[in-house]
Amino acid sequence: MPLTGEYKPSTSEWARKQAETFEASGGEKANLLRGVPIIVLTTVGATSGALRKTALMRVEHHGRYVVVASKGGAPDEPKWAENMRRHAHVELQDLAEKHDYLARELSGDERTEWWARAVAVWPDYDVYQTKTDRQIALFLLEPLGD
Repeated sequence: MPLTGEYKPSTSEWARKQAETFEASGGEKANLLRGVPIIVLTTVGATSGALRKTALMRVEHHGRYVVVASKGGAPDEPKWAENMRRHAHVELQDLAEKHDYLARELSGDERTEWWARAVAVWPDYDVYQTKTDRQIALFLLEPLGD
């Protein structure tokens, strides 16, 4: 079941434009970030309940995705991470395909396995981890049944 609610655009102009252009074009435009394929993640705001859209690096394996709450190694994590902790049902658009997923935070060996996949897509994740004292959170997105 698709998410419903009021869409509240990002306050970051470039992030808002990329997510909106990607979504409106069915992933035909604005589908790269620094030369790497992206997906658009839609979450429900933890406090506002509004729909939030974020363009993130595409890390996929056998129909499951991981999203990396790196925020470039900042001391605080992106707001969408807390959104998923409170509201695990999310939408993900990969090119023209949009589906519902259930998000869960990874730990242990499963986190290690997915971290390696993420770094293979975007090596800077390893650099970001050295910039912060927090462990960068990973969220696995698994398809919800139709």
